[in-house]
Amino acid sequence: MALIELRHVKKEFSGKAGKVTAVDDVSLSIDKGDIYGIVGYSGAGKSTLVRLLNGLELPSQGEVVVQDMEITSLSSADLRRFRKKIGMIFQHFNLLWSRTIVENIMLPLELTGIPKAQRLKRAEELLTLVGLEGRGNAYPSQLSGGQKQRVGIARALANNPEILLCDEATSALDPQTTDEVLDLLLEINRELNLTIVLITHEMHVIRKICNRVAVMELGKTVEEGEVLNVFRNPKQEVTKRFVQRELDPEDNLEELLSELISENPEGFVTTLHFKGENANEPIISQAIRLFDIDINVVHGKVQQTKEGAFGSLTVMITGVDKEVENALDFFKEKEVGVEVIHHG
Repeated sequence: MALIELRHVKKEFSGKAGKVTAVDDVSLSIDKGDIYGIVGYSGAGKSTLVRLLNGLELPSQGEVVVQDMEITSLSSADLRRFRKKIGMIFQHFNLLWSRTIVENIMLPLELTGIPKAQRLKRAEELLTLVGLEGRGNAYPSQLSGGQKQRVGIARALANNPEILLCDEATSALDPQTTDEVLDLLLEINRELNLTIVLITHEMHVIRKICNRVAVMELGKTVEEGEVLNVFRNPKQEVTKRFVQRELDPEDNLEELLSELISENPEGFVTTLHFKGENANEPIISQAIRLFDIDINVVHGKVQQTKEGAFGSLTVMITGVDKEVENALDFFKEKEVGVEVIHHG
């Protein structure tokens, strides 16, 4: 059953040039326990969408339904109570620099009138959960970026929320620290069955921990589904760009292929697309053993998602035509996609 539903949601803002549509007819459904990613480039409408989920913005049209409550129908008091069940973590941490770590974590409980002894007990529990046990009396200026974000996560969990919204929560972190924070979010999701919605422009974040993803462009959701399916079969150009950047962010395939073909004009250049269990099988070495061919891997990468593997490898196959054709048929039998780029 869906915990969050957006039904034909539109959000417009008035500007000097007239109305600007930030979110345009978006419909999506997020189940309890999901780690749901919303990905898009700058200006796609992601941050506006997350503000619609916690009621900081109300839709111009459509419905935002969270836990069977339609947000626009809530009174101001009900909306404040509703927001207590939604935790929020931010790109730049939003910590109070004059307060200690434990005081930062206790802040949401202080604002809701929880007695100090209970606040302190809950904060100490959360320090342990996020791996900062013993650091409660430190100040934010004494922590690394990853540690500050752990404090932000702990503070967001203070009121025992059922939903955690993460708005570019890892964008200010280096790659190793990003992975550590993502591992922590995955652990929290598993231990607490907490529904997490991640807003990001980094496909690596989606690939690592999300089970579903929506791709946004110009205010619309242009593609949506299980992460593994979207990575294996991207349909929209913007999705293909995201996936390609994740597979080979720096390689210049066109230049590599041109050089390779000029050196080996008789060879077959083929891209093999791995879309299932075959991504973890030694299919290339099997083909070399079965057929009188050589295979040179030129380019590509196989990546893991939370649910399985995907990716592609561009290879040069050399051998007599019949043996090469047999190898290509073998790949197809193994449900590997075969795309012949150059036929010698």
